[in-house]
Amino acid sequence: MNTTKNRWLIALSAIAIHLSIGAAYAYSVYTNPIRDAMGWSTTGITLSFTIMMALAGFTAAFFGSFVERKGPRKSAILAAVLFGLGQAGAGVAVAVDSLFLFIFTYGFMSGLGMGIGYIAPVSTLIKWFPDRRGLATGMAVLGFGAGALITAPFAASLMETITISMTFYILGISYFILMILGASYIAPPPQGWIPEGMKKDIASGKKTVKQDLSQMTAKEAVRTKRFWMLWTMMLINVTAGIMMISVASPMAQEVVGLTAAGAAAMVGIMGIFNGGGRLLWAAASDYIGRPVVFITFFALQLVAFVTMPNITNVLLFQALVFIVVSCYGGGFSNLPAFIGDMFGTKQLGAIHGFLLTTWSLGGILGPLLVSQIREATASYIPVFYVFTALILLAFLISVFLQIDIKREEKGEQKAMVRSGKLQYSTASKR
Repeated sequence: MNTTKNRWLIALSAIAIHLSIGAAYAYSVYTNPIRDAMGWSTTGITLSFTIMMALAGFTAAFFGSFVERKGPRKSAILAAVLFGLGQAGAGVAVAVDSLFLFIFTYGFMSGLGMGIGYIAPVSTLIKWFPDRRGLATGMAVLGFGAGALITAPFAASLMETITISMTFYILGISYFILMILGASYIAPPPQGWIPEGMKKDIASGKKTVKQDLSQMTAKEAVRTKRFWMLWTMMLINVTAGIMMISVASPMAQEVVGLTAAGAAAMVGIMGIFNGGGRLLWAAASDYIGRPVVFITFFALQLVAFVTMPNITNVLLFQALVFIVVSCYGGGFSNLPAFIGDMFGTKQLGAIHGFLLTTWSLGGILGPLLVSQIREATASYIPVFYVFTALILLAFLISVFLQIDIKREEKGEQKAMVRSGKLQYSTASKR
């Protein structure tokens, strides 16, 4: 039955799931209406989002093996139930005036659903696109980034015309339906499946199948230095990106004198670069390779953070901010394909989950670092120097990882040559 499935519809199913859970990033549109209507504190309302984001990253880690055992369909269905109930349950919390219930539903339940839903389709999607791993994961993660862009104006419009509770009910049900539709079609391909076009290219000699460096379980992967090199690179990339996202508006106003309206417009454009970077960087990685893409990320960010303290031009400052944000989004979209290249697809979901702990930690460290430095120095300028050092470390690690991968590939090529000579020698003697 799997052979009748269309891999582009599999990709569309993954996008449907990611589009739904990514809608949670639109939380800020609820803050003021809920605060004004219910009298809850902004801190309490924001706490639910903080819990959701922190829980999503750690859920991805702890439920990675669950996704591998149960498969993408059952995992996505569970994610749909948790996320849909969490969002609709937030409406119940508003209706009964319970901040605690709001934190539990929007924060805890939605966080669980987001974490499982994020990793559920990824390993399956990579198996359907052995020829375009980067593009495949880029499409799904682009959906995650675009979710808030679609939801924010829609939710804001609903809250103006109907009650806040009804808005959450409608959105929760909509997310559930969309995720269930995605879950109902998604399934892994048959063992060893490759697309027809790729078969023809291999047969004609136009394309060779690039083997993964290894096929490892999650437990085996976390014992390797490559895993921790990639983990450190992701942590720094996420920390830098979330730092920039969390203070972009006040930072731009203070450093280069951007107006409040201009800063608001910049924040909106940042969303486009965050989402677009996920697709474009991932697609580019299919041609130049994942290690080169990560080296490029850190080279560009190094230039950005070194340059920013000395910039007075508003447009140039904004351009550098957009570069940093695009690298942040691109890191997420390239991660699953990079995992497949280094550790194979045997337990890609579980390995991906472990690496997504950087999502939670970076979400804590980025805003914490920038707020502490700004508070201690009364300036954003020292922030750039601190992140220059961090990005330089990540750049060096990415270069060493590339060297290590090249060394491994050369070793495998030599082994294949020796094996071929041995077989030839044995055949000659016969």
